[in-house]
Amino acid sequence: MNALFIILAAIFLLGPLIAIHEFGHYIVARKLGVKVLVYSIGFGPTLLKWTSKKSGIKYQISALPLGGYVKMLDEREGSVAEQDLPYAFNRQNPWKRIAIVAAGPLINLAFAVVLFWILLLPAQEQLNTRVGKVLPNTPAAAAQMHAGDKITAIDGMKVSTWEKLNFALVDRVGETGSIAVAAERAGETKNFNLPIQNFLKDQSQSPLDAVGFIPYRPHFPAVVTDVSKDGAAIRQGMKAGDKIVAINGVKMNEWFDVVQVVQASPEKLLKIDVLRNNQLLHLEVMPQGKRDNMGKVTGVLGVQSDPGKVTIPAEYKQTIQYSPVEAFTMAVDKTGQISSMILNSIVKMVRGLIGFDNLSGPITIAKVAGQSAEMGWQTFISFMALMSVSLGILNLLPIPMLDGGHLVYYLVELIRGKPVSEQIQLVGLKIGMVLLGSMMLLALFNDFMRL
Repeated sequence: MNALFIILAAIFLLGPLIAIHEFGHYIVARKLGVKVLVYSIGFGPTLLKWTSKKSGIKYQISALPLGGYVKMLDEREGSVAEQDLPYAFNRQNPWKRIAIVAAGPLINLAFAVVLFWILLLPAQEQLNTRVGKVLPNTPAAAAQMHAGDKITAIDGMKVSTWEKLNFALVDRVGETGSIAVAAERAGETKNFNLPIQNFLKDQSQSPLDAVGFIPYRPHFPAVVTDVSKDGAAIRQGMKAGDKIVAINGVKMNEWFDVVQVVQASPEKLLKIDVLRNNQLLHLEVMPQGKRDNMGKVTGVLGVQSDPGKVTIPAEYKQTIQYSPVEAFTMAVDKTGQISSMILNSIVKMVRGLIGFDNLSGPITIAKVAGQSAEMGWQTFISFMALMSVSLGILNLLPIPMLDGGHLVYYLVELIRGKPVSEQIQLVGLKIGMVLLGSMMLLALFNDFMRL
């Protein structure tokens, strides 16, 4: 994946989201009688601009799709002709100003609902929530959960897919206590309490690995079918056809056992026993460290295994098909879940339950956009929907300079019966600039550390 592809994917991801956000402000302002002067997408050098002969509005597209703005007639930003005063933004009553400001974030949330609705319409065959394996020395193992248990609820919330189950677990990030799991076993409902401490605070594991149960994975032998020409394995003599029987003296029953050990051992020397032509060989290989988009480093051996045709048992499968109305309801619910998860994460970050190293900036977003585009249109649309929710929620935060900060001012004006003083707004502007600037610098620092 080259840099040009990543840049184009980022433009196709962020461009529409920003355009839609600003369109929310633009269309509501015009509907409520406020005169719009400029509708701009992006910052930096202007690539394209034109002026509508009918409305006189100037439209422009700039080079960097990292923001945009809608400029409205406003006495605070310049002189306004007397005949145009009724159309100035600052002359509108608070309810109209609230509607105009809130329209941007709300249209992002609505757009996410539409995208999720499109993704939920086709019939989908997927794994149900039946546990495929319980990992040793984990909360699930301690609670005596078994492979074959079908999880039905997490902390009282019903879950019918692994995605919903993951959302429920992520909602407990940074917490200490226990996770309540309800599961079906042999026609009976079993209840388990899984102890957690600072759950996923360091983000070193996935939620499922942390609790200790994972979906069904097909069992196939740990036989190497392909060796990368520049990987760690080939340099130490590993060949296609080798069967990995043990790593550091621990028996490898299947390929996923190998993957789990290798990924957890970046830059660590592993003693690997392989069977080649009925002869046991002892190799020493150090997996290379590979950093993902969130900065997590995993081990890579440079080998692959092709299981051929895989058959999934019927008891682990389910087909999900929603009607258009059901799909829309599910899309609204999913948008609400993600919104709640984002707000919950922000609160936990402020409380210190989650590290600030989880913040991501434009570089990480661009990389993930590129990877999701490579994986197909559905993955890209799903990531776009997630980013649309994030954009909507973050803009509603009560921080000066953001839409949420302006909404606070207008709500205070409604309560007091008079606007917030310009002096207070100026102080708020400075505070907002410091907060947003600090967050952006931290996000960029995290981005560079993940490279």
